[in-house]
This record gives sequence, structure tokens and C-alpha cells, in this order.
Amino acid sequence: MYNLQSDKEQYFRLGRIIKTYSYQGELIIYLETDEPESYHDLEMVFINIEQSLVPWFISKISIQNDLATIKFEDLEELETAREFVGREVYLPIDKMKQREGHDYRFHEVIGFRVIDKNHGDIGIVADILERPEQKILRIMKGNIEILVPLTDEMIEKVDQKGKVLHLH
Repeated sequence: MYNLQSDKEQYFRLGRIIKTYSYQGELIIYLETDEPESYHDLEMVFINIEQSLVPWFISKISIQNDLATIKFEDLEELETAREFVGREVYLPIDKMKQREGHDYRFHEVIGFRVIDKNHGDIGIVADILERPEQKILRIMKGNIEILVPLTDEMIEKVDQKGKVLHLH
């Protein structure tokens, strides 16, 4: 098992298990990626169980739009499968499919300082919430959580060396 807190820079969140699919323990995963079909050949994923990444081998996978129907090896019962609903699914960074035309990936800006053209220093990127309707930038400024709808137009610059996300 791998610790999500200490090893988190080595993994990226592929998605979240949203429901069971059949009585044989199949699960539906919402894939939080621009190109879900590129993950049709997965053999294994890591599931976040109490902040530990536990490997699970895949015996069958099919992808339609941004949903993957997955059958894990050694998971045969619906009741056991229900325990996985709501859990996050991860892959090692080296399994991330390359995208063309993008200067950065969402997981790369987590921990970056956010500077807005009008408001100055807003805080630190805590997460990118990928919802079906829209991506949301989750920023923490001390104990205050700030949620900002994220569009490509509002990103002015991503300074990867300085770890700064410039917005407008």
C-alpha cells in the first residue's frame, strides 16, 4: 500500500467510483480526464482507502463518454462492491496519457499560489473539483475556502518554476 499524503506527487486522481453496476460487483467510475477513452487498456488502478492507495487489478473495463464500467479481480459480490462507492481512483503519474496543446495539467497546479489580476494574492490551490458541468478551482487562504469556476479564458499564465497561477 502507498500513503496518499506522502506519495501524492507520484499519483494523479483519475476519477471517483460513483455507483455499482451489477450483481457481480462491477462498478462505475466517473473519469476526471479530457480523454477518458485513452484509458481503455488499464490493468490496475489504486483506490483511496483511508488515505492509503490500495492496488486493484482489473479483469474487464469498458468506457463510454466519461464513465468506465470496471470489474475488479477478486470482487464478486454486490455488497462488497458497495463499500467502494464514493472512493477516489488514482494512477501513477507515469500512466498519465499525454495531451496535445496543453501547457499544464490540473494536478500540477495543486499547491500553487493564485494571483488574480484585480484582487492580488488569493491563496493556494487546494484542489481542482471536476464536475460534469464545470471545473472548480478550490483555493485555501488560511482557514477560508474559496471556490472559483474555472475556464481557460480566466487563466493568464501558469508559472511552473515559481509555482504561481495567474488569473483574471
